[in-house]
Amino acid sequence: MSKITYKRILLKVSGEVLMGNQAFGIDLDTVARIADEVIACAKAGAQVALVIGGGNIFRGLAGAAKGMDRVSADHMGIMATVMNALAMQGVLNSKGIDARVLSAIAMPTVCETYSPAKGIHHLEKGRVVICAAGTGLPFFTTDTGSALRAAELQCNALLKGTSVDGVYAEDPKKNPKAQRFEKITFNEILSRDLRIMDPAAIALARDNGIPVIVFSIREAGAVSKVITGAGRFTTVTKD
Repeated sequence: MSKITYKRILLKVSGEVLMGNQAFGIDLDTVARIADEVIACAKAGAQVALVIGGGNIFRGLAGAAKGMDRVSADHMGIMATVMNALAMQGVLNSKGIDARVLSAIAMPTVCETYSPAKGIHHLEKGRVVICAAGTGLPFFTTDTGSALRAAELQCNALLKGTSVDGVYAEDPKKNPKAQRFEKITFNEILSRDLRIMDPAAIALARDNGIPVIVFSIREAGAVSKVITGAGRFTTVTKD
């Protein structure tokens, strides 16, 4: 592998990616594929933190739309992220990688409780850190949690793994001729209302000077390519 561009990264993966070709739930073959991507980055010398969404199991907004109390629905979504984090930890451990789940909500019989100091300690020891339970609060997305953790853990970049290979002016699935950006600023993202992440997450990354790299997590080897500056992706920066 070529020389890495980013020494410490936070990789955000949507829960839906973990479904693989299933309609819902966790496809362990897909988890193993993403785990291999993380391992390749770690072996290249990168320190890796992970945030995994929970949409493959439960999405708070969808629950609230069907009449559930939003706070209760969001708490269910938060628990779903913990389940995904434990699945990823189990696969990484089975492959010989020391991974630790750090939860924003204390559950000491299940995993460690998150703190920035603890997360940085594990990263410096070469462990993969999986940040679970979002921010621990309702009304905040895992995108916002990702930007917050990237700032707290002093990451050099936030890698946003999606189903498309970058940022487009329109949904490329609806408009195959949509303009694609190689590079774009946070302010342009906000002014154009390009929903690659929620506005709070974009503002957090911008204000802390953390570049967001948007790429397709569905392409094999994509994460390794991104951290060396190769492959297809869009870089979102302050300037």
